[in-house]
Amino acid sequence: MEISASSLMQEMQALKVEAGIPAISQPSGQVSSDFGQLLQQALGNVNGLQGNANDLRTRLDMGDKSVDLSDVMIAGQKASIAFEATVQVRNKMVDAYKTIMNMPV
Repeated sequence: MEISASSLMQEMQALKVEAGIPAISQPSGQVSSDFGQLLQQALGNVNGLQGNANDLRTRLDMGDKSVDLSDVMIAGQKASIAFEATVQVRNKMVDAYKTIMNMPV
């Protein structure tokens, strides 16, 4: 299965929209060549989602009446899905690296 950079970007943007994070807008026809920066932003977003989920859990545990259990569960699932998507991207990158390293020169 071959994944192009534009389809990967579209998939990541769709996941961000589902997670409630605004999508990155780029001029039409241009694909960002700085994958490292995109990956760093994605990791930052995952970290933010996990921090938000942990904060909500702590507030619920401390008895904060303004936090609903459903909000805590939704935040936890968003963080979990974002983390799993990031792990899948990392796995694909490692597989691609191994494939390239095993190519005869």
